[in-house]
Amino acid sequence: MPNNYLNTPQFIEALKAGDPKAYTFLVDTYHHKLCIYAYSLINNQKAAEDIVQNVFIRTWKKRNGLKPDFEIRSFLYKSVYNEFIDEYRKQKLVVPLEKKYIDALTTMMENEDEHALERKIKLVKRSIQDLPPKCKEIFMLSKQDGLTNLEIAEYKQLSIKSVEAHITKAFSILRQSIGEEMHQVLFLMFRSLKSDTPAFGGE
Repeated sequence: MPNNYLNTPQFIEALKAGDPKAYTFLVDTYHHKLCIYAYSLINNQKAAEDIVQNVFIRTWKKRNGLKPDFEIRSFLYKSVYNEFIDEYRKQKLVVPLEKKYIDALTTMMENEDEHALERKIKLVKRSIQDLPPKCKEIFMLSKQDGLTNLEIAEYKQLSIKSVEAHITKAFSILRQSIGEEMHQVLFLMFRSLKSDTPAFGGE
């Protein structure tokens, strides 16, 4: 079946009628893409797969409520996002800044192909590696190790202004490589850098 079949009333009607071929086509088309997205949010492969599985099951159970003009791609990504938020809230509150990045990521994933985020993460990683050595060290202490500027200053025996200058320089260089989406990508990267679980699709 061609992918544009997903965007037709015929496909929605097939789902509503309980056609197993339509459901299989839906899963085959979106499972891997949604797992990548869910993993980028929750940073746990098993949890990501569980979220996606729950979304597909719920979609199937509620198929009778689907409308002919239903945009299935947007619905699936938003459903994964909502599942993630529900799970995340069980662990801790989503602070406004995190929600801002997560919302931006959702839009990014809805509008781009499944490999776009992986490419951007690789681009930022390369740009970090190319930072001047001192700048890179200070930046990683801040973002990867989670140290405050004061802690970095005391640890490296630098002034706080010097630490701030290095971090500002790093952000400026990284922004040149990827633009304003840099903040969302960094937010996701440095959550995943603390995990030993490889991302879907590998490096």
